[in-house]
Amino acid sequence: MKKTRRQFLRGVGRAGAALAAFSIVPSRVLGAHAPSQRLNVAVIGTGNQGVQDMQLFLTEDDCQVVAVCDVNRGSAGYRNADQFLGREPGQNMVNAAYAEQKRSGVYRGCDAYNDFREVLARPDVDAVVIVVPDHWHRVMTVMAADAGKDIYCEKPLSLTVADGRAMVAAVRRNNVVLQTGSHERSRRQTRFAVELARSGRLGQLKKITSIVGPWNKSGPESGWQPMPVPDGFDYERWLGPAPWAPYHRDRCLYSFRFNLDYSGGQVTNYGAHSLDMAQWGNGADRTGPVEIADAGSEWPTDGLFTVAKVVHFRARYANGVELECITRDDNVACRFEGTEGWVETGYKGLFASSPALLRADIDPQEKLGTNANHVRNFLDSIKTRTDPIVPVEVGHSSATLCHLGNIAMQLKRKLRWDPAAEKFIDDEAANRMLSRAAREPWA
Repeated sequence: MKKTRRQFLRGVGRAGAALAAFSIVPSRVLGAHAPSQRLNVAVIGTGNQGVQDMQLFLTEDDCQVVAVCDVNRGSAGYRNADQFLGREPGQNMVNAAYAEQKRSGVYRGCDAYNDFREVLARPDVDAVVIVVPDHWHRVMTVMAADAGKDIYCEKPLSLTVADGRAMVAAVRRNNVVLQTGSHERSRRQTRFAVELARSGRLGQLKKITSIVGPWNKSGPESGWQPMPVPDGFDYERWLGPAPWAPYHRDRCLYSFRFNLDYSGGQVTNYGAHSLDMAQWGNGADRTGPVEIADAGSEWPTDGLFTVAKVVHFRARYANGVELECITRDDNVACRFEGTEGWVETGYKGLFASSPALLRADIDPQEKLGTNANHVRNFLDSIKTRTDPIVPVEVGHSSATLCHLGNIAMQLKRKLRWDPAAEKFIDDEAANRMLSRAAREPWA
């Protein structure tokens, strides 16, 4: 702490030289924004979706990916056979992307972690991107919010209704920004279809059909045996708050979504998009249905996978609109039907009952916003300290609809729901399914 005048002046001289050298770095190297103005981002989860999200952040000049985190050092076994992903591949992708922008062609500034808590402890990290199995969303989001980090959390926002409520409370308690990864809301095609439904161009809205894709993985049937945990994979940390279970490769990585301990199947995978569109088009962003019932879902009777194999449930809203969620083909879509026509938006395109509807002179920007880049919207919201296009309450509401559908299909009966109190009416068995116990220390 004690410094002579000579040492002080020597330090000032070095700092001045460094600033002078920095000032002549070409703008093409720094991009449109100086490093001091950039947001430092860390990506937690560098699997299939995590890498896709990370690459979007890498294209934005005003943010810098400074760290990645994953319990898997690196392996195959994700959605596609040729994917080799994990924290080291993710770190290499970031370093390679930034190296292309430097005159030397070398960059090693991205750190890699196994434990997400080390990322949250870094004071230089402004925001985190959480792209991990659903059973980790509550823990990581609450801890990130308590650490003062802004959050991009992939859909579905939560594993249970109780988890979602805890996430809403943490975000608002700490005044941080949260963007749910329901990126269909940032798609022009989706916004056009939703505005057709909300503007009255379809007449009075009567029915919404939400389409989810079928299983896109095959798991081991009855008699499956545990497997040795592969080197470089921290399985205990992967399980985290979930119940302990023996390791099998089809339990983890991309296949986590087919086990109820970690996800809600295709209802919370693809349905987190199509059911979110349904909520939006029905003006039900911060509420939900009043009735929900199984309509013929099919479930596996043995094997490792435990989620609904065929999704089919119905719901009714207080405004009289009927919702049906079904498994169909390989499509993910939402269809709005009114007294004067219908419109359907999804992965296969935009369709309507008449060509005139697709040429309708409406301006979805007027009510729904102009954004067509989900990541850009998140970064802008951080800077302005305003809610993004899918704030935490909206992500929670859409995820809750997914959870209600799964509960109704499991119980095989009609349930009455109070969307304001977020509980089932006169059904304690169903209410017990709104939350789950978590293993210590993550409770």
